[in-house]
Amino acid sequence: MINILLCGNKKVFDGALSELISITNKTKEAICCYIFTMDVSRINPNYTCIEERQVDFLNEVVQEKNKDNKVIRVDVTDLYEEEFGKCKNENAYCTPYTLLRLLTDKVPNIPDKILYLDIDMMANKDISKLYNTDISEYEYAAVKEKYGSKIIRRDYINAGMLLLNMKKIRETKETKLLEKARNLIRNKKMIFADQDAVYHSTTKKLLLPRKYNEQSKFNRKDTVICHFCKRLMFLPYPHTENYKQWQIEEIHKELKCYSFDEDLEEYTKMKEKYEKRVGEKINE
Repeated sequence: MINILLCGNKKVFDGALSELISITNKTKEAICCYIFTMDVSRINPNYTCIEERQVDFLNEVVQEKNKDNKVIRVDVTDLYEEEFGKCKNENAYCTPYTLLRLLTDKVPNIPDKILYLDIDMMANKDISKLYNTDISEYEYAAVKEKYGSKIIRRDYINAGMLLLNMKKIRETKETKLLEKARNLIRNKKMIFADQDAVYHSTTKKLLLPRKYNEQSKFNRKDTVICHFCKRLMFLPYPHTENYKQWQIEEIHKELKCYSFDEDLEEYTKMKEKYEKRVGEKINE
């Protein structure tokens, strides 16, 4: 069983649906996907939990691929408020949902090894080789951040993909990776909040090849996990672009990416099926 962690609110349904379709289309081994969610509508009215009916549909979709696949919704609202409510980084560069991965060691029944993935990722190949990477001597495995590894530190990571050794994180008193990261989040304002907190709290990590978190080239044949994250562009003038996999027209036109067309065709059909079932359009 491959254990996966996603985080987000009601609005991440498009990302979760497209990402899980891409994973289950290419990965033979069964997956168990946990989705951490919370209601912090006190910050933003859109910050509500992913709905149970959305997770039920995701579960239905992945079980069509393998009856042993499953998606589990975990409401961590109370835990978030206890650890991070109104903290220095609650309104950081991303939503507070990026902080939820830092609660993994405090959530009951999380397995000893789990693969955290950002919601804007797609699998281009079977992820089992990534998941089966030996990290017994490390707190986690990750890939270097494209820009941060050049301008911050050479080993600075992109936290969009973290293969977490929860056994070591829980049991190693000398490290306490996530506990230290939570303490930083509460007490020190940081530019990249969760990512900075993980990096600065690390005792021992394993750096993996970029194919496990490809952040800029969207048609590489050896890519295992493709990350549709924000990119810095210099032409025709310096600017950033941030197209996500479910923005199909944009990734075709702007990114020239066609690698996930079969997955995204299925995603479109499944989204239409869900909207017809519930009688409403989502994310509009």
